[in-house]
Amino acid sequence: MKYFFLLIISLLILSCGKQKTVKLPEINYSKIRDVTDVSAAYLFYNETKKDSIELNRKNLISTTNWLINVDKRLTLKQVIPQIQFLQDKKANAGHKNENSKNYFTCNDISKKNLGFLDFTNVKYKLLKNPNKHKTIIINSLNDILIINNNNLIKTTYKENFEAILKANFNTNDVIFLQFYNQLSFQDYITFKSLILYKLGLKQHISDNEFII
Repeated sequence: MKYFFLLIISLLILSCGKQKTVKLPEINYSKIRDVTDVSAAYLFYNETKKDSIELNRKNLISTTNWLINVDKRLTLKQVIPQIQFLQDKKANAGHKNENSKNYFTCNDISKKNLGFLDFTNVKYKLLKNPNKHKTIIINSLNDILIINNNNLIKTTYKENFEAILKANFNTNDVIFLQFYNQLSFQDYITFKSLILYKLGLKQHISDNEFII
C-alpha cells in the first residue's frame, strides 16, 4: 500500500469525536521519498496541555515498514520514551520481518512532498555520553559543543559548524551525538538531516544517541 493514500486517510484521525492532526517536521532535502508496505503511528501535540503527549499506534503491523509521524512542536523529552517503546514493541513482536525499517515522516520542502528519515538502527539512551573523545553536544541549533579528545570547541550551526567538524575529525572517526532533552523535534530533525544529507561528511555517526 502506498504511503500517500495512507497519509490522506490517517492524518485525519477522529478521537473522542475530535479531529487531530500532526504538524510534521520540515527538512530541506531527503534521499528517501517513497516507502511502500507501511503502517503508521502518530505522536500528537496538545496545545492546551503542552507537557502532555498522545501516542496512537492502533494500526501498526509488526512485519511492515513503520512510519512514525511526530508533531514537530514536541520535545525530545516527550518523544524519545515513546520511540523507545515502539522500537521495543517491534523488536519483541511474535511475527517479524528483518528487512522492515522505521522512518520518521517529514515534509521535504525542496520537493514540496513527503520525505523520510531512517532511524531503524538508532539506539536512544537517556543519559550522558560517557565517551568524551568524539562527541557533538546539541543544546540548540545555535549552541553546539564539539568535544575532540577532551578538547572543547564551541561553535554555531549557522556559522562554521561544517568547517570545524572537518578540521577536528578524521574520516574513520566514530562520532557520538548528544541532544538536550528540551530540543524540539523539529530542531532534532533539522540537525539530523544536516549531518546525514547536507554536509555529506564521511565520518561515521554512531547508532547510539544520548538524550540528557
